[in-house]
Amino acid sequence: MSQTPVLIILAGGASSRMWPLREKSLLRFGDEPLLLSQLRTYESLGFHQAVIVGNPHNVDDIRGLVAGLHDRIQVQVVVQPEPTGMGDAVLRAAAVLPDAGAIYITQVHDVVELRLHADMLKMYRSNPHTTYLAGVEMQDYFPGGYLIIDDTGMIGGIVEKPGADKRPSNYVNIVAHIHADAGQLFAAIRAEYERNLPSDDHYERAMDVLMKQRPYRMVPYAGRWDALKFPWHTLDIMEAFLRRITGQTIAPSAYVAPTASLVGDVFISEGAKIFPGAAVVGPAYIGKNTIVGNNALVRHSMVLDRCNVGFTSEIARSYVADGCQMHACRVLDSVFAPNVNFSAGCTTANLRIDKGPVNSTVKGSRLNTGRDKLGAIIGQDAFLGVDVMTMPGVKIGERAQVGPGTHVHKDIQDGVRVYVKQELLIVTDKDSGD
Repeated sequence: MSQTPVLIILAGGASSRMWPLREKSLLRFGDEPLLLSQLRTYESLGFHQAVIVGNPHNVDDIRGLVAGLHDRIQVQVVVQPEPTGMGDAVLRAAAVLPDAGAIYITQVHDVVELRLHADMLKMYRSNPHTTYLAGVEMQDYFPGGYLIIDDTGMIGGIVEKPGADKRPSNYVNIVAHIHADAGQLFAAIRAEYERNLPSDDHYERAMDVLMKQRPYRMVPYAGRWDALKFPWHTLDIMEAFLRRITGQTIAPSAYVAPTASLVGDVFISEGAKIFPGAAVVGPAYIGKNTIVGNNALVRHSMVLDRCNVGFTSEIARSYVADGCQMHACRVLDSVFAPNVNFSAGCTTANLRIDKGPVNSTVKGSRLNTGRDKLGAIIGQDAFLGVDVMTMPGVKIGERAQVGPGTHVHKDIQDGVRVYVKQELLIVTDKDSGD
């Protein structure tokens, strides 16, 4: 029996909740997409075989990303045609794993510390006949699956979203699961599909059956856990990656003016230019060939490649993707997709007047983002004219155009043009009575 399970990475779910951003597994944090960063983490832990479950929209990009990894980790990519649950996704992987022994199931959008995976492998290697599920202890209620565990850490079941007063424990299930017998799991999932129940929780029901037949043990985890489910979670994942920057790294081809300031942990990439009077305050990442102009400020942010942070602009606690143009503006607690034009005088308001949590609309439902500060989330190729102001939590779609002086209070859909209706009054000396 192999001491390293076959890795199954689930990356096939729909990203519709991420609008106006695109495929979440391909978002870049630093110089690599999230999926590739996750694969390198698993590679460092000794995984040598992986199956990635993609969807029809991202599979070609995923195959292109992993093409150069075959000399270090053998990767197969399969497609889940519809987002019909984890059970179906796992069976898609099963089709290319006829002889799999143990498997390790994870999700691409769950970002955790390295020690979680290391602890999972350590427990499995100590007893490869047991199945292991990771559990994170949460004192406040979290709308997820709660583990039923005894005093020895053995798992008796999972209760989905039980409510704050009916939690069987304080441990929430993370999708970091080592199944000792993949064939048995696959068979149990198929049996659940044969029951034709009107739900998509076949994977969870299969585990519930297996827990009565073989030992399941929890591996406790107390570190950072960030899940990329909604667009504002991009800021949480960014924070996790920014924490990995230690010290000051300045690429040889980068230019930092003598009167510019670098404070704290910062990474300045190849070809970047930090002009006189500018300040980059860590943790911060500046991408390739990005310009931070005179007297501009970038703090606690990630600004990727080929961006212009123009004169006197401020970028604070924000994620800015490739090719964004900003001049004399304020980008606060915001997420910009590639090639956003944020013209002079534009501001993302990030704080409600009552200082309450910021809400945002997702697929018609008004959600509490859990953030007391949240600016705008702006899709690819959007153009905002001078002096546009966005209210907290607003989202602007791809290719949208917002005319000068507009105050944006509601989401703007893809490709829409929004302008303020203006009446121009020309008053002569005669009309004014002078």
